[in-house]
Order: sequence, then C-alpha cells, then structure tokens
Amino acid sequence: MDAVGVVLAAGLGTRVGADGNKAYLPLAGRSMLAWSLDTLIGLPGIARVILVYRQGESSLARDTLVNEIDSSAIEFVEGGETRHASETNVVRYLADDIESGAVDVVAVHDAARPLAGPDMFVEAITLARRFGGALPALPIRDLARAGDTGLEPLPQGRELVRVQTPQAFRARDLLHAYRCAERDGFEGTDTSSCIERYTGIEVRTFPGRAENLKVTYPRDVAVAHHLLISAEGAAGPR
Repeated sequence: MDAVGVVLAAGLGTRVGADGNKAYLPLAGRSMLAWSLDTLIGLPGIARVILVYRQGESSLARDTLVNEIDSSAIEFVEGGETRHASETNVVRYLADDIESGAVDVVAVHDAARPLAGPDMFVEAITLARRFGGALPALPIRDLARAGDTGLEPLPQGRELVRVQTPQAFRARDLLHAYRCAERDGFEGTDTSSCIERYTGIEVRTFPGRAENLKVTYPRDVAVAHHLLISAEGAAGPR
C-alpha cells in the first residue's frame, strides 16, 4: 500500500496582489508550487505526487514545472471552481486505486504553503495510518469574546487552534466522505471538515509550525522568500 501526496494549486491570488494564480509567483528561484511538489517527490513513502491545477492552466502548470523540477514524476488533475470541488476531482481520479487497496493514505497540501518540511508530511501520513486522519495545528493565544460588560477571556479548556496543511487521511474513508458529500451537496471548508462530517475516524492533531505560513497577503511573499533562501543556504546546494 502506498501514500499519495496531493498539492492543491487551483485558486487565485486576489489578496496577495497577483494578476492570476498565486501558486506561480516566483519564490527563491522557482514558482511557489514547485517547492512543495519537490519536497514530495523526494520523500520516501510517497509513491505518487499529484498537482491539482486550475481550470484552463494545464499548459501553464506543465511548462512551469518542466523547467524547475522533475515533472515527469507528477500526475496532473484539473481542479474545480472551489477547494472542495478540486478535492472531489482528485478523489475521483484515485477512486479505482483506493478501492483496490493500492493507495492507503492521501495527504493533501496547499501550494500556498511552500515551507512545509518533509517531516510534516511523514508525521501526517504516519498518524493517518494509525488513527485515520491527521493535521498540523497551532494554538491561538490571548483570545477574548465580547460579553455584556465588555471583553471577556475565553473559558479555560476551550483552546482554539489554527489548522494548517498537510492533512492526511485513510484513503477509503476519504473516498467514502467525498462520495457522501457529492450525494448531499455538501461543501467542506477543508479536507478534515468533510471527513469529520461523514466518517467516525479519529483525526489527530500534531504541532504545526509558524514558518509553515500560508502566502495570502503581499508581505507573506517577502517573508516566504526570505525563509526559503535561509533554508536553502542552511541545507546547502541541491
């Protein structure tokens, strides 16, 4: 049984100020989406790597990656109009291999998070195999709520977290959840929301990382570029 790594790159870049798909913004010498794809290609335990590209951008995706990484190892799936629709497309694409047992875990990652290290994918997949699902999360501190007398601290024991990707799940549960969602017309906000609605598997969290930022606003581009340059310098030439 093999794990599959999926990178979602079917969105836009309106908040970041990009004219088109922000996944193709240059960062530290290559496009943003190439960083995550390259991490997955070189990761033991990941048998297949899939890029979900935006509708109408097949040529852009292929032409960009052929000059930046070993694109011969990448499978391409067209995305949908929403994140959930893109995830549905890739689950359909993998359905036969999931049902046959050839694929046991699927890890889903945002192209806009180019700094997720290989250890995050390994931990997500390992926990998904053991428990059913896994995702990285960071605690959100110093929150308050508006009460009748002003701001009130949140009660103890109700810690909120900020969820990141990669998120990994047992493949058959993932297939079941997205088939049920399609039947009901349900649109999840991310992969875990669909899994939690339609399955009883345990979704474990593991520590996320502040540097695993999602490139959303213009300043994020500069921060990600700096962090990638620093990481490449520390690791030495590829």
